[in-house]
Amino acid sequence: MFSPKKMVKRFLVQTPVGGFLLMPFRFATALRHYAPKLKYIPSWTFSSRETTNFTYEITVKNQEYLAHTVSVVTGVPYSTAAGYLREIQEDENIKRHVVERVRKGPKRRASDETCAFGRRVGWYAFVRILKPRVVVETGVDKGLGSVLLCAALMRNQAEGFPGQYFGTDINPDAGFLLAEPYNSVGRILYGDSIQSLQSIPSIDLFVNDSDHSAQYERREYETIAPKLSNRGLILGDNCHCNDVLADFSAMRGRQFVFFREEPRDHWYPGGGIGISFVRDFFPTQRPSARALVAEERFHSALDADALDSDRFPSPVMVGQSKAE
Repeated sequence: MFSPKKMVKRFLVQTPVGGFLLMPFRFATALRHYAPKLKYIPSWTFSSRETTNFTYEITVKNQEYLAHTVSVVTGVPYSTAAGYLREIQEDENIKRHVVERVRKGPKRRASDETCAFGRRVGWYAFVRILKPRVVVETGVDKGLGSVLLCAALMRNQAEGFPGQYFGTDINPDAGFLLAEPYNSVGRILYGDSIQSLQSIPSIDLFVNDSDHSAQYERREYETIAPKLSNRGLILGDNCHCNDVLADFSAMRGRQFVFFREEPRDHWYPGGGIGISFVRDFFPTQRPSARALVAEERFHSALDADALDSDRFPSPVMVGQSKAE
């Protein structure tokens, strides 16, 4: 059954002047998709100090979608991915660290005294799941991503999976958030990002967030390509603006997916995470440092025992039982 409003619309579209008379309706229809964001502009204008790299949380639904995206890429259960997102969001130590460093930092007049990671919590989850040895981020700005990634590496290290973070930025004042204890596993390389990348021998997880020109972004990917490990993961922070990482992935035989960010209570429409990976090497996890030590001791014991011919009268293959 049609409502009176729908009946009027059906009538008007059949008249010569219907298109003109329905212009206000079309305008109102389009406005409904943008009005929810517009209401945040006045309050943000007067309450925020930020002019770029805006900070905000993402919606609950968006967090759910992000956890599913991480799960699909890495092959871990959804509950595991969601658990790592909660882990960083409930970390009160990193929140206090960021707020205190912002309050005392050189950009305090252009930064809000808050700790909101937005889509970056996805970066954290990838580091926690994949346990990379070397994480590189180009373009650190204040260092919000730096602290986040180092927090993940510190937790990995406590579990026996040591790793190192390298951030790059041409601005010598960048990265002021990266301080103790987080700088125990990371540091900033100042200068041109391409030159800095050339000095790093191998990379397990790479985050592109530097010069947002398509040409420079492409040069970064080409520079790191031979340095990526088999499990190397690339996260592009500019994929909502161009398709450079998607094209790079297609040409290199890599898979590519894109996660669209949805900010909560903020006018900014959101960015996203471009994810480039090789499916054949997922899911996999490198052995912990403790496991490697135990394995080395095990093989050393085998080598020592092998010198005693009485105990090993004949070769025995691993997984093969001795004949009775």
